Amino acid sequence: MRRVTGRRTAGIRAGALALALALALMLAGCATGSGGSPDDPVTAPDATSSPSGTDPEPTAPAPSGDVAADLTIGLDETGGGTVVTTTLSCAPVGGDHPDANAACAALEAAGGAEAFAPLPPDATCTEQYGGPQTATVTGTVDGERVDADFSRINGCEIARWDALAPLLGSAGGV
Repeated sequence: MRRVTGRRTAGIRAGALALALALALMLAGCATGSGGSPDDPVTAPDATSSPSGTDPEPTAPAPSGDVAADLTIGLDETGGGTVVTTTLSCAPVGGDHPDANAACAALEAAGGAEAFAPLPPDATCTEQYGGPQTATVTGTVDGERVDADFSRINGCEIARWDALAPLLGSAGGV
């Protein structure tokens, strides 16, 4: 019986290394939300988070006033059924939302009423879990009725949530 070790073992090691590298790059892409441009509100980093991972005091610029909104936001931070409800008005900014300026600015950046469109039924989403948080948003944006549900159950839903995080609440709540 002939024993082959040199080239075959090296080929197996190289293949395993290539597979591990590809997997690491894919996971890094999922974690950072890569796949879009830095200007894309769905994949852009949250402007209120610092690179060090600590959240600074909210310093969002005042919205430009281009989006008029009257919204009611219901947030369940734990998925346990306890919903905290806040209201938000934009143009002029108001309501009892804890950071109305940042919420209105995020709504403008996300495209106004378009941000509440449901995912297409044929959307392909990464299978990742972002947490038990759920939110509902009802009201009007630029005169258009909105009624949307948000969660963090897969990559697409996490991206929708992150685009409106100042409105809905961070993964830890508003």
